[in-house]
Amino acid sequence: MNTLLPIHPVVLCGGSGTRLWPLSRKALPKQFAPLVGGKSLLHLTLERLALLNSAITCVTSEDHRFLVKETMDNACATGRQILEPVARNTAAAMASAALVADADDLLLFAPSDHHIPDAPLFARTVRSGIEAALSGKIVTFGVAPSFPSTAYGYIEAGAPLPDGHSQAVARFVEKPTAPVAEMLILQGGYSWNAGIFLVQARTLIAALREHAPEILQACERATAGATRDGSFMRLESAAFSECRAESIDYAVLEKHRHVAVVKFEGMWSDVGSWNAVASLHPADDAGNRLNGKASALNSRNTFIHAPHRPVVALGTENLIIVDTPDAVLVAGVGCAEQVADVVRKLSQEGCAEATEHRRVVRPWGAYDSIDLGERFQVKRLTVKPGAKLSLQMHHHRAEHWVVVKGTARATCNGEVTLVHENESIYLPSGAIHRLENPGRTVLEVIEVQTGGYLGEDDIVRFDDTYGRCVPVEQQVIAADTA
Repeated sequence: MNTLLPIHPVVLCGGSGTRLWPLSRKALPKQFAPLVGGKSLLHLTLERLALLNSAITCVTSEDHRFLVKETMDNACATGRQILEPVARNTAAAMASAALVADADDLLLFAPSDHHIPDAPLFARTVRSGIEAALSGKIVTFGVAPSFPSTAYGYIEAGAPLPDGHSQAVARFVEKPTAPVAEMLILQGGYSWNAGIFLVQARTLIAALREHAPEILQACERATAGATRDGSFMRLESAAFSECRAESIDYAVLEKHRHVAVVKFEGMWSDVGSWNAVASLHPADDAGNRLNGKASALNSRNTFIHAPHRPVVALGTENLIIVDTPDAVLVAGVGCAEQVADVVRKLSQEGCAEATEHRRVVRPWGAYDSIDLGERFQVKRLTVKPGAKLSLQMHHHRAEHWVVVKGTARATCNGEVTLVHENESIYLPSGAIHRLENPGRTVLEVIEVQTGGYLGEDDIVRFDDTYGRCVPVEQQVIAADTA
């Protein structure tokens, strides 16, 4: 077996951001949240996959493309992004990646939100599946179950295969009930389905053509009509939207005869609940697990996530406490799986905090909404060195920029001004303006917005480094009807 054959990692970056609310939200799913040692799960995934190949493809959405790009840059990963216009589950994402790869490419599909501490062991395990993948198998990786979980699917291993590392898959078992999960553990021969796959592009395409031809055909049209913008590849929207949403397990694996399983013996978690997050932190003698500025007094089995401010639990037991700048979750440990129901209820009630964070990442940096009232809003802008916002105009608001760190280059109706620390500039409603950071350190600006309408859709872009411009006529219509 040639373990030096190139493997091409493909990271599946979808997610709704509901299970770890309020830290993760629709605008910032859990793979982007700093959960382990100040790093996000996507960052750790990219570092882990870099042991196999630093050139990595990420499949993500248009909304999250700059979050992925920033994480790839921070993790020193190169490669491209395939942008899905709508979410269509893993079968369509994997089909699209296989179609744009070379037919002989050996693709490793990995979720972006798993935690695997032993990266070298993971890389060795993946390489042990190369021979089976080159023989025409779809290789999946099974995790040794440590308890009878009802949150994971199971894989029953069959006869050993000639490569000496893999076994034929006898069957897949969907997420079982608790009694069935206990029975599977007692019987032995079962592993958790980690949702990680090693397969040649031609093998996956052939399997899709056999079992899910409609999905493959829709993705063929979407990739044929794709457009490219630097490292971004945008799938053709109409064709991809026609594709049905289905997991690769339902669409292909459960029907396919040529599937192998390689067992991974290391620690693994899909970090699918706050209980799973808690388990990533050491427990004290009373079973409390604390992160950040957390304290627990006379408490037992309490997990506190408090990265921003002091949070104290006094006399508590079996609780989960998660603090963020704009929302707090307090839940019994037995209710961790019901957090998504809370998010659904908050969304139905029109609560913006159900889906949006106070801090919003942009390609040029980020903004944090510090205060909001009638006819005013205050934001803290952080602009990366050398970055600039779009050349833009607002119909309904004026803006005041106060520089608190660094030097800003401000453009207002064609006039360019350097604004230093402790200086400010006023941008009246209707002015065409731009903010730039010409320096080598992060620029920090306090922006005070005033006016009758302060929504993010009141913006007309005339020029943008990041490809976010649409025809001005459409923007004017949207802003005038806001």
